[in-house]
Amino acid sequence: MTSERARLAVHAHFYQPLRADPFTGRVPAEPAAAPFRDWNSRIDAECYRPIGERGTLAKISFDLGPTLAGWMAESAPRSLARFVADGAGRNAIAQAFHHSILPLASASDRRTEIRWGLREFRHRFGRDAEGIWLPETAVDVPTLRAVAAEGVSFTILAPWQAADPNLDSRRPYRVELGGGRSIVVAFYDAALSGAVSFEPAATADADRFARDRIATRLAGSPFPDGQPGLAVIATDGELYGHHQPFRDLFLHRLVAPGPAVPDRGFDVVSLAEAVLDGAPSYRTVRIVERTSWSCHHGVARWHAECPDVEDGRWKAPLRAAFDRLAGAIDATTDAVFAALPGSPDRLAARDEWVDVVTGAEDREAVAARRLDGAATGDDRARFVDLLEAQRWRLAMFASDAWYWDDPVRPETKQAMRCAARAVRLVDAAAGTTIERSLVADLALFTSPGHGLDGAAIYRAALSEVGQPGPAA
Repeated sequence: MTSERARLAVHAHFYQPLRADPFTGRVPAEPAAAPFRDWNSRIDAECYRPIGERGTLAKISFDLGPTLAGWMAESAPRSLARFVADGAGRNAIAQAFHHSILPLASASDRRTEIRWGLREFRHRFGRDAEGIWLPETAVDVPTLRAVAAEGVSFTILAPWQAADPNLDSRRPYRVELGGGRSIVVAFYDAALSGAVSFEPAATADADRFARDRIATRLAGSPFPDGQPGLAVIATDGELYGHHQPFRDLFLHRLVAPGPAVPDRGFDVVSLAEAVLDGAPSYRTVRIVERTSWSCHHGVARWHAECPDVEDGRWKAPLRAAFDRLAGAIDATTDAVFAALPGSPDRLAARDEWVDVVTGAEDREAVAARRLDGAATGDDRARFVDLLEAQRWRLAMFASDAWYWDDPVRPETKQAMRCAARAVRLVDAAAGTTIERSLVADLALFTSPGHGLDGAAIYRAALSEVGQPGPAA
């Protein structure tokens, strides 16, 4: 490395689920967010806007979720401009698009989610991403292989996701993936990250935190091989000012201390600089398959009866219902596409449909490119509708739908609305009745707190946005 000084990298994971109604594109009013109209607006006022205006983003590493960036583009353009300007260097990394749990996704879905995230990043920041945030840091080797295949150099994981229980997280590691491929992993410091997230007393004084927590953690650096010590703090970005008032001020003081603060003995750097620059001495490590940063039972929280929830019996049937729906939508779309002029490839067309979602390209341009000259207006309309169905069928797998303790929550209802939008587009385009099967599958689970079955919750989710219930 060019310097033997120890380094600190603070990474903030900025993400909000897609709150827009899939049928209208509008974010419904959310009274619980008062005095603001909706939660995105409130979090922007409490977190995104002040962090951007203060210049903190330029001093940290961050990922900006594509669904959040899309909302910002419409409703908070000044906030988005700060993220883009301060991420123009190397401190911004990508995120898989819909925040779905990639180890639970099919191979084609995880590839599309990664490609959409990287393509959205390129559109937003004007460069290729060096790193990527895996939603909930959920990981397995196939996911890392898919990431590396797209040219990504590094990601961030929790230290307990390493197979070595004695891992020293103060240096980056390399995970061998087979076939001559590997990826660099930065394991965040659990004690420091936990203190920033959950210990208000610890973050009352940034200078003391730097002196008593970070500097002591980096003592003994550099390592005998010359590698400088690295402390990585990784948290949700919304922690700073929204979840914890005034913690945005702590963050700014920590990463931008000012000339009056004595030298702390370490440099604040971007994560890309810390793990990729110079000639880091990578040691190899194996990961623990199907683990995450927010579930103590691997990835059970998003598909099984995870002990972190009192009664999670609804989670597996909901995922099974959506998996079956995804299979039916894909099979129907493939059949329709095979009969269209030009016989477009569903996966290839889907991968580039993100350009339509982000506004980088007009949907008619994609249709013209994928269909041949014999295509009629009806052919193009069916092509567009079925790709929009693919968009919402991917969105229904967002992790938020399974995270909490009851499927009557807004996050699960939103996923159901995404599923409804997808299946109704397909049924209308292909003359199928797939929604009936979806409703039957949803009826197989029950809300532990309200006694409603999934079909009733589905109808309620549609009614809340003024959509008719499913046909009998």
